[in-house]
Amino acid sequence: MAERTSSGLLTMMLEPTPAVAMTLPAEVREKLAELELELSEGDITQKGYEKKRGKLLAPYIPQIQGVDPSLQIDNRIQSSSQAVLPGSKHNKSRAANTRDERFRSDLHTEAVQAALAKYKERKMPMPSKRRSVLVQSSVEACTPPDTSSASEDEGSLRRQGRLATSTPYQGHGHPAVEHWFNRVIQGSSTSSSASSTSSHPGGRSVTTTTNTTAHAALNANAAATALADLMAHTQLDNHSAPPDVTGLSERSSLHAERPQVASVRGVSRGHNHHTSVMETADGVPVNSRVSSKIQQLLNTLKRPKRPPLREFFVDDFEELLGVQHPDPNQPKPEGQQMSALEGEPLGVVNKWPPSLPAALQRWGTTQPKSPCLTGLDNSGKPVYTLTYGKLWTRSQKLAYTLLNKLSTRNEPLLMPGDRVALVFPNNDPVMFMVAFYGCLLAELVPVPIEVPLTRKDAGSQQIGFLLGSCGVTLALTTDACQKGLPKAQTGEVATFKGWPRLLWFVTDGKHVVKPPKDWYPPIREASNDIAYIEYKTSKEGSTMGITVSHSAMLDHCHALTQACGYTEAETITNVLDFKREAGLWHGVLTSVMNRMHVISIPYSLMKVNPLSWIQKVHTYKARVAVVKSRDMHWSLLAQRDQRDISLSSLRMLIVADGANPWSISSCDAFLNVFQARGLRPEVICPCASSSEAMTVAIRRPPEMGVPPPGKAVLSMGGLSHSVIRVDTEEKLSVLTVQDVGQVMPGALVCVVRVEGTPYICQTDEVGEICVSSGSTGVAYYGLPGMTKNVFETIPVLSSGLPISDRPFTRTSLLGFVGPDSLVFVVGKMDGLMVVSGRRHNADDVVATALAVEPMKFVYRGRIAVFSVSVLHDERIVVVAEQRPDASEEDSFQWMSRVLQAIDSIHQVGVYCLALVPANTLPKAPLGGIHISETKQRFLEGALHPCNVLMCPHTCVTNLPKPRQKQPEVSPASMIVGNLVAGKRIAQACGRDVAQLEDNEQFLYIQDVLQWRAQATPDHPLFLVLNAKGTVASTASCLQLHKRAERVAAALMGRLNTGDHVALVYPPGIDLIATFYGCLYAGCVPVTVRPPHPQNLATTLPTVKMIVEVSKSVCILTTQAIMKLLKSKEAAAAVDIKSWPMVLDTDDLPRKKSPQMYKPPTPEMLAYLDFSVSTTGILAGVKMSHAATSALCRSIKLQCELYPSRQIAICLDPYCGLGFALWCLCSVYSGHQSILVPPLELESNASLWLGAVSQYKVRVTFCSYSVMEMCTKGLGSQTEALRLRNVNLSCVRTCMVVAEERPRIALTQSFSKIFKDLGLSPRAVSTTFGCRVNVAICLQPNRLGKLAEQGTAGPDPTTVYVDMRALRHDRVRLVERGSPHSLPLMESGKILPGVKVIIANTETKGPLGDSHLGEIWVSSPHNATGYYTVYGEEALHADHFNTKLSFGDTQSVWARTGYLGFLRRTELTDASGERHDALYVVGSLDETLELRGMRYHPIDIETSVIRSHKSIAECAVFTWTNLLVVVVELEGSEQEALDLVALVTNVVLEEHYLIVGVVVVVDPGVIPINSRGEKQRMHLRDGFLADQLDPIYVAYNM
Repeated sequence: MAERTSSGLLTMMLEPTPAVAMTLPAEVREKLAELELELSEGDITQKGYEKKRGKLLAPYIPQIQGVDPSLQIDNRIQSSSQAVLPGSKHNKSRAANTRDERFRSDLHTEAVQAALAKYKERKMPMPSKRRSVLVQSSVEACTPPDTSSASEDEGSLRRQGRLATSTPYQGHGHPAVEHWFNRVIQGSSTSSSASSTSSHPGGRSVTTTTNTTAHAALNANAAATALADLMAHTQLDNHSAPPDVTGLSERSSLHAERPQVASVRGVSRGHNHHTSVMETADGVPVNSRVSSKIQQLLNTLKRPKRPPLREFFVDDFEELLGVQHPDPNQPKPEGQQMSALEGEPLGVVNKWPPSLPAALQRWGTTQPKSPCLTGLDNSGKPVYTLTYGKLWTRSQKLAYTLLNKLSTRNEPLLMPGDRVALVFPNNDPVMFMVAFYGCLLAELVPVPIEVPLTRKDAGSQQIGFLLGSCGVTLALTTDACQKGLPKAQTGEVATFKGWPRLLWFVTDGKHVVKPPKDWYPPIREASNDIAYIEYKTSKEGSTMGITVSHSAMLDHCHALTQACGYTEAETITNVLDFKREAGLWHGVLTSVMNRMHVISIPYSLMKVNPLSWIQKVHTYKARVAVVKSRDMHWSLLAQRDQRDISLSSLRMLIVADGANPWSISSCDAFLNVFQARGLRPEVICPCASSSEAMTVAIRRPPEMGVPPPGKAVLSMGGLSHSVIRVDTEEKLSVLTVQDVGQVMPGALVCVVRVEGTPYICQTDEVGEICVSSGSTGVAYYGLPGMTKNVFETIPVLSSGLPISDRPFTRTSLLGFVGPDSLVFVVGKMDGLMVVSGRRHNADDVVATALAVEPMKFVYRGRIAVFSVSVLHDERIVVVAEQRPDASEEDSFQWMSRVLQAIDSIHQVGVYCLALVPANTLPKAPLGGIHISETKQRFLEGALHPCNVLMCPHTCVTNLPKPRQKQPEVSPASMIVGNLVAGKRIAQACGRDVAQLEDNEQFLYIQDVLQWRAQATPDHPLFLVLNAKGTVASTASCLQLHKRAERVAAALMGRLNTGDHVALVYPPGIDLIATFYGCLYAGCVPVTVRPPHPQNLATTLPTVKMIVEVSKSVCILTTQAIMKLLKSKEAAAAVDIKSWPMVLDTDDLPRKKSPQMYKPPTPEMLAYLDFSVSTTGILAGVKMSHAATSALCRSIKLQCELYPSRQIAICLDPYCGLGFALWCLCSVYSGHQSILVPPLELESNASLWLGAVSQYKVRVTFCSYSVMEMCTKGLGSQTEALRLRNVNLSCVRTCMVVAEERPRIALTQSFSKIFKDLGLSPRAVSTTFGCRVNVAICLQPNRLGKLAEQGTAGPDPTTVYVDMRALRHDRVRLVERGSPHSLPLMESGKILPGVKVIIANTETKGPLGDSHLGEIWVSSPHNATGYYTVYGEEALHADHFNTKLSFGDTQSVWARTGYLGFLRRTELTDASGERHDALYVVGSLDETLELRGMRYHPIDIETSVIRSHKSIAECAVFTWTNLLVVVVELEGSEQEALDLVALVTNVVLEEHYLIVGVVVVVDPGVIPINSRGEKQRMHLRDGFLADQLDPIYVAYNM
């Protein structure tokens, strides 16, 4: 902390409060302002600035420090609060940019400070990020951010008196504890308290750096106690749902076991032996040492954060989401019903032209020299002044040309009434005006739009949609603009995405022709025909065209003329966009009506010289100026240098966005500075307007004798319930608004409720303002339904009667009518976010975020706030642009403080706060952020943020209640219940083996081999293929027998009967021969996958472990592997001296063993089968000789295997069914096996399918990983395979060998891809086996006697179950495609001799058909028990011999450890029996118990993978009751943070779970075993030991 506190002293007086500001002498204030300006323009460095500033302020520090002790306690909290002092001159230089001022209110800033003062420095787990991601990809890293954006002009100015250094400052209260805590977390005091990424070379958060001695010295107990003390001194509320211990406890206590542990939240598993887990108010169990303290804090907080949920019964099937019940204490409107408010009547004007073109004609002919419009260049020089005469003649020329000179196939291209696009840049108002009036004279309908700069402008596609729906075929533009548009190869203007094909016509002089003498444009009276179409972008981003009729256009000009008191030949300066809204109404239409002179100031000039509009007002003695609050704000910047400006000529300063609640601070600040320059306070006239209703209300100029302007200070809490409350107990959260004047002349205005029937509001209620007048828009072009809702609303009184017979237009402005009939606007429908029934305005939230100092981490004007719908409620998202020089940690700290401020002031949680690199947010045409496009990118995962903070724990309050387990039901009532419900007990069995004839009733498999070697010595049994697809080796019955004898001879002298022998061979005949050799010699073989030469470090220890755990006394292997086992590289991974005897079997002498070993009983151990389960447990099962023969017999009968058959096997031969098919079945049944080692597919993906086709194999086996390799590797090559004559029509059955739920998506895509090669869609089926019984189900092939009728076995059936019911262990079938449906495929037909029952995992009682339970199995080929379970022996004692607790309590069953259910299907099998289908849902060990419900990881993973195209793979597990989601990112690292929000959203929506941690890793990090199953527990261990090298780790708060 040391180096940070040095600047702490300065920060104490971070921002002079009003009182302080007054204590500084004027010249010091002046100098400070100059410094600010220099810094903002880059004339001095930050360091130089701080030094000079420190000198200036040094003499005043003591008096400043004494200002306000409450702000000193935690000086982080200081934030910019500078009062606007009436008449004071000192705040000359202001931070530049609109938002800044527009959203600034000093009251508000103080409120934010006070709110933050309530929070002490909160330790939040900082996300950790890989270095490469830290390098910010700002689009133009070197250019100053965003010179083209409007409200956002940043760099240019700074607010005076802000010293932006954030000092995490130790609270005075308990410095000792706080200091100690920091030391523990960091292990060193070099970086600030939240773990810092930037100060450590690894780019990992501090807590993951290696342990320091400070850590080692702490034991777990001390850490926990200190933590508890700390919690007592730290005020926390439920932002910290699982208390954030930022890795402290894991790091210190687990030092001995894991040197590096990820920075963790929640207290580690290491303490669990002395703590009990309890729940916090959020229902998140946490370590009790911490949570009791938090509990205490939570209970003492004044205001409960979340509305109490009513206790209601949660039906198993309809998990109702927590219903938000209104707070009984919330304010309700109490006033009377308001009456409609009427504007003064429209006056009658002498000689008022009958239409706008008539006015143009009049002035163009009678006053041709009179100036109409002056355009300026970027230096502010007048470029051209259009006179009324010129406007009239040029418009006529254009009209004539459009109607007569453009034709296609001798037909005129345009007819009156056609729509024409006007594409003019913002710095060419003259050309635009000529084009607009030219269209009006030609009776064409102009549709002004923005100039598309690139093919993918934000919102450009929507504009294209608008043009298409308006039937636009022609676009008018200027020569310069046309040259600048993107071109196609042909040189024509490119077609923009989503746009119709357009002809581009340049309206410059040389392209238009003079009309003949006798041609006159038709000048008609204003009618209800469409005059022009103005575009508007809705909240969702869709673009609508608002049609304005000729009469409405005329009426609006009339009303504006009357309201503003316009007179002929007045001069007006216009800063706004002249293509739409106020800029068009005042600067293009009404001006022509009154022969006014418009000085049009382009946006590009404003950016260069923000003072330009004021200079023009001064130069031209303009009477009226039309501006936005941002323009007033910008001009506060440079006014010091302009001593001689006078604004005394202004009689009206129209503030077009006066309806923005935050415009008041700009108006006040502007007046405050410019009153001295002749600006009269009463000329500031805010107005309210919307595209649909045009001008709604405007403050009249002073000469009209209107009531004085009003201000209202409203409680934000009240506003969130749509109620107006002026006084508020909490002075913090208030909104100050100014009135927007009186209703327009000739208009009728009322306020209606926003949702549902448009009932008239009460007088103290906020609603949507509606207008009925002749001067509003008419419709949305081509959208009759929306038009009816918006333009034809009929407001009704509470009695249900309409308020008037006239239809009203909704303005999308939210407000109320105050005293003196003044209209007040508090927000817009577009920015309205309804969260849990309360309303919040996006602009208000922006203002709060901006009031959080220090602002040096993000760009002030570039913040977007919007809401997204997740889990049936709106959630607030804040996106801001981060400055390139902001450190990770500073930004993170700023983000956490923004969350706290918004929470305090608006009492609403922020769901997601994202920072993106500079210049990457989509821009609106005239600067500002394109909100809907930003939202769209957020939802699509295309924002590419560089920092993300998600807080689902605090905002998601409508999760279903956690499920309470019911008290146990007694066995008897269970049986009765099932009988009453008509449900059968879920049990099923395969065919009875006893009745089936089987010639060779051999008890020992080795006897079968000997018999075959004599009976059919040359019958080929095995054929192994290499990667090229050629035969690598073969073995007939005799050859195999001979090779086995040699092995037996080699073993007999060296080993005793019953010894265990490890066989470490690559897949091939050696493995099979040595297996039988061991049986001949009376040894017990253990097949072990050989280590991978390129990856010894991870594969060799597994080999070693199996050898040790299986107590093998000897290893048989090849020479190559033997060398590998004893190599130097191996020595690095394991202790090579402790290997047992290793024999290589490559060159064994040809000698017969003296005699074969005969086991005394079939119950003797034949072999051991070792396998690592998906949960990471190494388990070896014992297979007796009897079980081995029974297994082979069952498979032979199920698959109808005979010596004449060939089957192809592409499986690993080391365990389970793969081993049985590879080593045992061919010998038992005599069929030939074509063996394809799966590893060879890596170099030749088509090897297996090529072999199947070449040998015309009817039955083949593979694993999911093989199927995936084929789908991914050959998906695009089916055509090439067909040319190589690969034909799969021979395949009757392709079985996937698995120990998991069938992967439907994979099997379906496999079938689909290879259908082109003749694969029958019915061929693919699945199998199921597990540790206790390696083959429970196999789908039989459809061969044999009944093959022709296709009845040898039914197709595998797929059912759809309700995923929500499944979480409650219920099976509820639903229709395909219904919400929450999950497809499950039958796992194959139950093998002969196998019985299956579904049992309750806890009570061990039998279950009915409609329940999910554990699959228990009984069969002659069950394994006889675990040889050893490495890891958790005690748990598995009852796996092989369990009995039901009631019902049939005699039979002995083996527990599979898998959950599933049985369904009797409508299908019958060959014997005419109904077919019982077994559905495997998932491994019991893998299930996650969350919120009292049972989740299967695969379901959550499937949702996550679907959420973004760049997620290649996903795995989930739980850790201290948090759900951790690990995703593999296939794409650029800048997409990593996009995934955080998408993953959180999808898991909330589909599974009602809050994700605790999102870890983004590289492809291939999620470990997968040989069967292609995810090893989630290995992954969990890797995560906890911090070995994943993640790209990003996000902790959701």
